[in-house]
Amino acid sequence: MPSAAKTSSVWEQRAAMLSLVTAVVLLGIKFSAYFLTRSAAIFSDALESIVNVVAAAFALYSLHVAHRPADRDHPYGHGKIEFLSAGFEGGMILLAAVVIVVQSLDLLINGTGHLRQGWLGVGLIALAMGVNGVVGVFLIQVGRRQSSLTLVADGKHLLTDAISSLAVIVGLLIVVLTDWQAADPIVAMLVAIYIAWMGGKLLRQAAAGLMDRQDEADTKMLEGILDSHIGPQGRLPHICSYHKLRHRHSGRYHWVDFHILVPAGLNIEQGHHIASAIEYEIEQALRIGDATAHVEPCTEQGCEGCEGCR
Repeated sequence: MPSAAKTSSVWEQRAAMLSLVTAVVLLGIKFSAYFLTRSAAIFSDALESIVNVVAAAFALYSLHVAHRPADRDHPYGHGKIEFLSAGFEGGMILLAAVVIVVQSLDLLINGTGHLRQGWLGVGLIALAMGVNGVVGVFLIQVGRRQSSLTLVADGKHLLTDAISSLAVIVGLLIVVLTDWQAADPIVAMLVAIYIAWMGGKLLRQAAAGLMDRQDEADTKMLEGILDSHIGPQGRLPHICSYHKLRHRHSGRYHWVDFHILVPAGLNIEQGHHIASAIEYEIEQALRIGDATAHVEPCTEQGCEGCEGCR
């Protein structure tokens, strides 16, 4: 593994380990808060923390696999496991949301217990919210810098947890200040709806990656590069036109292939030189990727591009 890639892997592994340790510590804090207060809203927050622990552990494993080099059985590398990781995390979030809603409905129908030590619960959840917010922002920053969907998804999950903790705090304050006990399960259900929306968003993003959905921003960038080389007014090396542009993600890795048309009179070496130069330009723009150009002779009569390419 090249030194730059190895450094990237180390950064990501450390960030994922930080996420796992944070999730375990906060799981203990939130369940302690639940047993002290018997709050349905705190229970919903603690339940999501179980998801955080499982998801962080899977994310750590996914990053280890994603950095493995391509091999005979996986010629395109192992990057797609990052989409699987994000999908797994989204599914776990949806499962937690369902459990929270079921428990909250039961409390609303059959009656709620009396909240105990509400101020202590507020303090513990506020501590968890602050830690989740800081670590979540850090994971997103590292994930975007390293083009890691796994870390970005994990960071967004922690930010979701922080926002849901804020809702829990609001609910606890309502109960403490007004003694309206029903506010506790109502807030828990609102938290469940929010995290279900975030879980669905992660699932859609993971499905798009696994189904090789083309990224619109990448399409625009690639077309801009290829368009800039067309005709005598274009940048060197000149091409007559292009077609069959396709691209997809394998985790953080980009795969691009396209056909370029060059004057029929060029020899193999000249055509290869043009293709290699454009491939290199695209790969530099993508940062982590592989571009493949198929060279075809231009047969259009009176093609201005042919004249400019000669």
